[in-house]
Amino acid sequence: MTILIAGCGDLGTEVGLRFAALGHAVVGLRRSASVLPREITGQSIDLSREKPVIPFDTEFVVMAISAGSPTIDAYRAAYLDGLRNLLDALDDAGVTPRRVLLVSSTAVYDINDGSRVDEQTPANPKPGTDSIVFDAEQMLHARIPSATVLRLAGIYGPGRERLITQVRAGAALSAESRHTNRIHRDDAAAAIVHLLLRPEQPAPLYLGVDNAPVPSNEVLAFLAAELDLPELALNPSAAPASTRESQRGGDKLLSNRLLRDTDFTFTYPTYREGYRALLAGAGTLHP
Repeated sequence: MTILIAGCGDLGTEVGLRFAALGHAVVGLRRSASVLPREITGQSIDLSREKPVIPFDTEFVVMAISAGSPTIDAYRAAYLDGLRNLLDALDDAGVTPRRVLLVSSTAVYDINDGSRVDEQTPANPKPGTDSIVFDAEQMLHARIPSATVLRLAGIYGPGRERLITQVRAGAALSAESRHTNRIHRDDAAAAIVHLLLRPEQPAPLYLGVDNAPVPSNEVLAFLAAELDLPELALNPSAAPASTRESQRGGDKLLSNRLLRDTDFTFTYPTYREGYRALLAGAGTLHP
């Protein structure tokens, strides 16, 4: 049995290492496959332009594709052209995977009123890159109705430490503290493996987010305390941390209830455990 990972960047590589540690053969697709660890058989390919070679025994497919830049053209090339070439290659090879999962984004919810969001909440992406991500989800489900979409919130973890850097640089609390949602990179990877390997057929859609939607000021204050820095001051003109982290964050309370109902257990259930592990240098590359 082969696990095919299209988009073997940071998250895709972590997923591949976890599958390899369980004894599975893993093939990773990325532009420069030479940088992949030895546990993953690499295939150097630009999916936006080419169809990959599909191993005949491919049972699971993970699409963790990402755009090279935040432009509409880059998103269209990665999410639409790349996904189409992958699906066409599966058809050409006559391979029908047992399970297929697309990593998407909770940015498809353009919600800014602090309301609760779950899998039943209709997506309402802004025109532009967020709409392209949603179009990719729809393309996948049109061609493979049994596929699963995992919409991830803001990923943090090893190499994704911008908020820590901001606090060290003297970030201020904002008078407009929006709710932020996040998931540790290791938990995102573990959730993908969990959903693909569990006996029950996964649902069409899950939200990948930890247990603690939280106002951005609370996270900033927590990090300052953990770093033994002076208590952060309130700056009425400071932009909300969620805006500084991502223009796509919005203000919403994302629910992970459906994911937890699959008996998935978080290693880092809230930002506290995750950031403490980061500050202690405890990030992992595999179990």
